[in-house]
Amino acid sequence: MSAPKKAGAFDIRLIIALLTGVYGLVLTIMGIGFTTDADLAKAAGVNINLWAGIGMLVFTLLFVVWAKVRPIVVTPPEEAGE
Repeated sequence: MSAPKKAGAFDIRLIIALLTGVYGLVLTIMGIGFTTDADLAKAAGVNINLWAGIGMLVFTLLFVVWAKVRPIVVTPPEEAGE
């Protein structure tokens, strides 16, 4: 019987982390470099792109840590002849 294996790249938590990480990075860059005074006025003085981006990056970090600390272990199927 072979040893159990980790799900690795097929772990859904890593796919979710990748997607939220990309969106979080884009929002953070938009919040830092491309926010105008008119945008701030629309959002009651809050740089919402920056804060949402930072929140998404924190969420991404938590998902990656979760996936590394508690990996999904896949047990191989047993042989039919045994």
